[in-house]
Amino acid sequence: MKYALLLAFNAALAASVAFAKPPVDIEPPAPTAEIKASRATAQQFGATLKEALQQAVKTGGPVSGIEVCHGQAAQIADKLSTEREMLVGRTSLKVRNPSNAPDNWELAVLKQFDARKAQGEPVDKLEFFAVIDDDQGQKTFRYMKAIPTASLCLSCHGDTIPPEVEAQLKALYPDDKARGFKEGDLRGAFTLAKPVP
Repeated sequence: MKYALLLAFNAALAASVAFAKPPVDIEPPAPTAEIKASRATAQQFGATLKEALQQAVKTGGPVSGIEVCHGQAAQIADKLSTEREMLVGRTSLKVRNPSNAPDNWELAVLKQFDARKAQGEPVDKLEFFAVIDDDQGQKTFRYMKAIPTASLCLSCHGDTIPPEVEAQLKALYPDDKARGFKEGDLRGAFTLAKPVP
């Protein structure tokens, strides 16, 4: 993700809260306004993108779906960023678009998600949030919500990619790493950030 504010977060990883899960007998605290807003934003991003993708695939096949992820996903994120007054994006351990590459904090959270999935947690339940200090001392609320790989994603992100899809992906993303997924895998995560007043 190439947001100017997020570039400053690379040095702040060590200041984030520990990734350990609380013991099961401890009741989690009630969600704050930031958590609720982040959950709603991630849900809206996912639903809007999924609807556009389904429509494109229905009318023009998987190649049309690539155009949605290539062009419309960033527009949806920008619109939500403006409306919600937070930075909104997507990232993954295996990125297709280099501008969605994770920063250090996001990378650590994605690895945590991967480990939690391996321990049996459902991908659609994985989320993480923390207030961190950026390198200029600004407190920032950060949130990530895992994106599970759906069957709709497999034509472009699975093990077997049709030749016409392969040709389009090579044209748009010569360094594509976002392949080999199976349904239910951790595809990536929605990532949000908002300075704390």
